[in-house]
This record gives sequence, C-alpha cells and structure tokens, in this order.
Amino acid sequence: MSSFLASMFPLLRRTVAAQTLVVRNYATPKAGGALGGSKKKKLGKLGPVVEKKVIPVETDANRLVNYVCGSNILKQGDDIKLKPDSEYPAWLWTMHVGPPLTLEEMDPDTKAYWRKLRRMALQRNNKLAKLKKF
Repeated sequence: MSSFLASMFPLLRRTVAAQTLVVRNYATPKAGGALGGSKKKKLGKLGPVVEKKVIPVETDANRLVNYVCGSNILKQGDDIKLKPDSEYPAWLWTMHVGPPLTLEEMDPDTKAYWRKLRRMALQRNNKLAKLKKF
C-alpha cells in the first residue's frame, strides 16, 4: 500500500501544481489609459456631478416681514403672505422650537417621554453590544 502511494505522490504533486497555476488578466491597463489618450469627463460615484444652483438672498426688509420668502416653488406666482397672529391656531404658539428637551425636563405622563426613554435604552444597549468581543 505504501509503495502505491509513493508511486502516486509525484503524479499527485504535478496535478496539484498544475491546478494552482492560474493566470488572471483582469487587471491589465487599457490602451491609452494612464499614459495619455482620449480624456473623458470622469463621473462621480453616483453619476455626473450637478452644479449647485445659487439662490439669491432676499434683502428687502419689508418683503421679509410680510411674506414667507422661498415658499413659492413654481416659476409663476408669489410667496405666501403672512397673516395676523389671530388667524393661526393656538397650538402653533406653544410648540417647543428650541433644542430637544432632556428626559428630566419632560413629563412622564406623555408618550414623547416614553419614546425618548425607549430610544435612549436602545442606544445604550447597542453601545454595550459593540463592546462584546464576539
């Protein structure tokens, strides 16, 4: 049995060596690539680069006080004219528009409090999960 394996070993070695020698030519440079040739515009990763549109800034004080500047997205028409405060709903003036409230500043009887608490717990658990080795 051992003489049979000894006689087959050189044959096996040749077949394994022949299988491991694989030539790949997919990284060859294209003709006229890096050393000159036709120059094409390069596209970004997400397609052609779009130039930014410069929107003029409104400087007329009267217009800034009486209109919602930039509210008209159509080519024709005018911006929305502001109404007196009495024409808007009361809840609009009680909205919180500053930085987000902390958990201590919120009322525990509201849905927003419990959503924030759940979100903070999920964030804490995700941070702790990242610290585990595996």
